[in-house]
Amino acid sequence: MSTVAAPSGITNTASALRRLYFVRAAFAILWALVMFATADGISPLVAALLVLYPLFDVGAAVVDARASRAARPPALLYVNMAVSLAAAAGVGIAAASGIPAVLRVWGAWAVVAGLVQLVVAVPRRSMGGQWPMILSGGISVLAGASFIGSAGADDPALTGAIGYAVPGGVFFLVSALRLGRSGGQASARSAASS
Repeated sequence: MSTVAAPSGITNTASALRRLYFVRAAFAILWALVMFATADGISPLVAALLVLYPLFDVGAAVVDARASRAARPPALLYVNMAVSLAAAAGVGIAAASGIPAVLRVWGAWAVVAGLVQLVVAVPRRSMGGQWPMILSGGISVLAGASFIGSAGADDPALTGAIGYAVPGGVFFLVSALRLGRSGGQASARSAASS
């Protein structure tokens, strides 16, 4: 009796991504709840939270790149780290100028990060759980353009940034659940073929 298993690099990467996606989902929802409770304007706490979100993205990209080492991490993960780090600094500086400036920086970051997410997720489809990431990347691009446009509104607000985090968290949760299901289905297929 022999069993055929998925290559351990792919299995390990999928498992690490699943854990990462659960953490990212929880962070996004928690961040949105705290922002919703405090974001009437730009206070020091709100500015810190706005900087924290892209910094968390940097950390997540580092974890993703390390997890993907066996399967050669996509170079765009390193681009995402640099862009998110620049966004954190940019949002910190923009916070001193007001909500319109924050929305412009946040929007530019959402567009670029969404494009990176989209391009990274497409080749990972074979691992499972990537369709929500593909959708999330596309939505991020559209949301980013919307943030940039809303910066010129008569009364711009941070509610869009808060709303941006919630669907992102949901997409990460769905991806994590699908990665677990896909892994279980791959194991079942391997056992059935033996």
